[in-house]
Amino acid sequence: MLDDLIEWLKIPSISSGGGDPAELIRAAEWAAAKLTDAGGSAQVIQGEVNPLVVGELSGAHADAPTVMIYGHYDVQSAEPLDLWTSPPFDPVIRGDRLFGRGTSDDKGNFYPLLYVACELARDKQLPVNVRVLIEGEEESVGDSVNRWLEQDDQKTDCAIVFDSDMLDAQTPALTLGVRGIVMIDVKVRTATHDLHSGMYGGSVLNATHVLMDMLAAVVPGNEGLPPPELRRGAIEPTSEELAAWGALPPGDQVLAEVGGSPLTPSSGDEYYRRNWADASVDVHGIEAGDARQVRTMVPCTARAKVSVRLAPGQRVESTGQVFKELLERAAPQGAEVQVSIVSTGEPAVFDPSTPALKLAAEALEEVCGRRTALTRVGGSLPVLAAFAAKQIPAIVSGFALAGDGIHGPDESFRLESLALGEAAARELYSRLAEL
Repeated sequence: MLDDLIEWLKIPSISSGGGDPAELIRAAEWAAAKLTDAGGSAQVIQGEVNPLVVGELSGAHADAPTVMIYGHYDVQSAEPLDLWTSPPFDPVIRGDRLFGRGTSDDKGNFYPLLYVACELARDKQLPVNVRVLIEGEEESVGDSVNRWLEQDDQKTDCAIVFDSDMLDAQTPALTLGVRGIVMIDVKVRTATHDLHSGMYGGSVLNATHVLMDMLAAVVPGNEGLPPPELRRGAIEPTSEELAAWGALPPGDQVLAEVGGSPLTPSSGDEYYRRNWADASVDVHGIEAGDARQVRTMVPCTARAKVSVRLAPGQRVESTGQVFKELLERAAPQGAEVQVSIVSTGEPAVFDPSTPALKLAAEALEEVCGRRTALTRVGGSLPVLAAFAAKQIPAIVSGFALAGDGIHGPDESFRLESLALGEAAARELYSRLAEL
């Protein structure tokens, strides 16, 4: 399995910019070949931007449950290359880790699911039918996997997604929910050109001031929460989840470990509820005037990128429209304002009491020897919304750790994590046969 993975990792399947489209195709065809070599079927389907790999492996019994495994073969670019200890696409083992781009996100995390399914299928011992869906647009723009899932009409009892973290080096985690997102681009113009502040300041609109007032209408208030209009529709976590969160490391500790300053005195106590079950708003960047030198001008243009993270239960269409309207209403008369939604992703949440998720929690506990933590992720994973929309319970887990350095130089994956992934794949396929 390790030899196979190293071979896959050597293919520089970069989708985030600067990559070679031919290498993305080669990485997709590599995965498809693994399926056909094991006696299964596979197709490489051209997506909106990059190819999808779609395939099937038949179980030992025709009436066995059907499990879909999902992962992505595309990776982030590796720049700056001079910060890597060894070349990013020439994987090497140092100590107890495998170093290289994609080792953790997501080739190394996902590959055990594919490897074990192929091995069991070759030996006529695969206890479930396995459908395979591997995309090449997860690290870039593109909605091919969701479009494919919307049109797919084959029976699928559950999905397994190994694209997530452990709680810590010994404790497995089952990710039950992700937040959605609405990203907005705000452009402001207040004059035909910049004006001298001494001659016109105080008499003309300042594009920077206009932008600041618009952003003030949506950013968190004194309590650290966005406006009530942007929090509507969020559903409460289950009692089982709340109990599980109470056993997790304190929020103050989590914030301190990443070097963050708490937004409010209660941010630590409310960390899991805020980041996993509530909406949040963040300004990601502002362009206005020139802060590098003293130019006493009134800026005529300003621009910002701002997003709202949607809690499970909220919808992109309704919350996105409210978000847009709040920004637009805060602009004064005379300012030309353009507020555009540039990207979106729906939230998703899965009930831990569903049979597939209960079996998965037991399987992960059996493999790791620790009770499976029930968690959510404050970020977004659009494919989960597609599974939720089709009422396919998704087992979202994986064996990545914070120290893996995904998206950065010297990305790595523990050899122990790879071994845990293989053992977990075997146990999951075995237990899911009970569905």
